Amino acid sequence: MPFKVDVNTGLLTGVRQVLSNHCDARPQGVQPALIVVHGISLPPGEFGGPWIDHLFTGTLPRNAHPYFSVIPPGRVSAHVVVRRDGAPVQYVPFGRRAWHAGQSEYQGRTDCNDFSIGIEMEGTDELPYEDAQYPALAAVIRALLLAYDSLSTEHIAGHSDIAPGRKTDPGPAFDWPRLRTLVSR
Repeated sequence: MPFKVDVNTGLLTGVRQVLSNHCDARPQGVQPALIVVHGISLPPGEFGGPWIDHLFTGTLPRNAHPYFSVIPPGRVSAHVVVRRDGAPVQYVPFGRRAWHAGQSEYQGRTDCNDFSIGIEMEGTDELPYEDAQYPALAAVIRALLLAYDSLSTEHIAGHSDIAPGRKTDPGPAFDWPRLRTLVSR
């Protein structure tokens, strides 16, 4: 499943696009230099519904589930979500700043949203991610590495790595060695 990034648009070719307005321009002259892997399920522990699309596009109905009423107000997004079946969905073009990292720091640089690409894996910290998700995530990362000279395999981190004590995802259920092996192929 090779993917390709159209560097003119910042979009992955051949994947579902649900473009969000929860993004803005990166600071002038800043290129993506970090890939951040997250975990998301909405509501927690439930998979496959439309709710991630709604969250990232600002259309989440607060009354559709009790958990939705406790989500803090705000605008959030990621560049891509890899669903449980391995299907990537893109929300923000890679050249734009998605709002996925929050208060964060990586190797002395703060505000990771400025210089990172956020990829959400549909899952939780505790449950194993699906087999189909790993090759899809690796294929997206390989496409990004080909498209952006500013990215490298040495700069792939979890949300927990850039926001320790505040975030735990993608969690202990995420198989980092497996991902690194797949990306290097």
